[in-house]
Amino acid sequence: MIATGLLALGLVLIVEGLAYALAPSLIERMLEALRQLPEPALRQIGLLAAVSGLLLVWAAYQLGL
Repeated sequence: MIATGLLALGLVLIVEGLAYALAPSLIERMLEALRQLPEPALRQIGLLAAVSGLLLVWAAYQLGL
């Protein structure tokens, strides 16, 4: 279980790191666009991201990964 958690955290860090390494100006523009959104919209985006992540983890579990 701990190994799976470490694997998931490592994969997140790889994706985040690659985004910043390959397109830092795009990240800056995206962050600026997020600053313009109202707080309820940010909460909805966060909830959607969390639910999407949960569905991906559930799908991986169902596939036996």
